[in-house]
Amino acid sequence: MEVYDENTVHTAKAREVTLKMHQDEVLYDVAELFKVFGDTTRTKIICALFENEMCVCDLTEAVGMTQSAVSHQLRILRQARLVLVRREGKSSYYSLGDNHVKRIFALAVEHTLEP
Repeated sequence: MEVYDENTVHTAKAREVTLKMHQDEVLYDVAELFKVFGDTTRTKIICALFENEMCVCDLTEAVGMTQSAVSHQLRILRQARLVLVRREGKSSYYSLGDNHVKRIFALAVEHTLEP
């Protein structure tokens, strides 16, 4: 096994990795997505919607927050395309955006629960 000095730059390896990395704009968007997941209130809403489509009144009850607070967080989740809204008459029903959101959330929970 080759021994490396901690100050040695491995140019070939760095170049190879750099070529495989996503562009900065993509990485910025990924970081922004994780920021949206980084709020406990929003993760509670996602957790509730993971189980079932819900209206704001039901979400308010499920997460123990005011309707105004839940609506504000739903707006952020919609902007991040994590939540969809379906209108039925005067009512609005929210659900997770797609299976990607379910997979991201499920993997995050699984990772968190690992010993």
